[in-house]
Amino acid sequence: QLQASGGGLVQPGGSLRLSCANSGSVVNFNMMGWYRQAPGMERELVATRSFGGSIVYGDSVKGRFAISGEDAQNEVFLQMNNLKPEDTAVYYCYADSLHYSTSWYKIDYWGQGTQVTVSS
Repeated sequence: QLQASGGGLVQPGGSLRLSCANSGSVVNFNMMGWYRQAPGMERELVATRSFGGSIVYGDSVKGRFAISGEDAQNEVFLQMNNLKPEDTAVYYCYADSLHYSTSWYKIDYWGQGTQVTVSS
């Protein structure tokens, strides 16, 4: 349901822009964002954007990465500037949706991952 694109190989100090879109589901997402996982490491938060625009960044990307999106379009973008070799990882698009039955519950969605490699 989540289609991510924009990864690739870039030199240190360079920039990349990742995109993620809802690929056809009728679900309206509550939150969209990005996580990443480097080899041998746990998946970590990069940035998330909630419906209405509230944003959270992981400590390692603050000041370098910027997340943006359009609530109505169910899409999110990640502008990555001043990339460092330690940013090398598979980047996963994430979204969640809220639902109510007898109580509130959340459904998580993950994209297929896109490789970002920062190397000279």
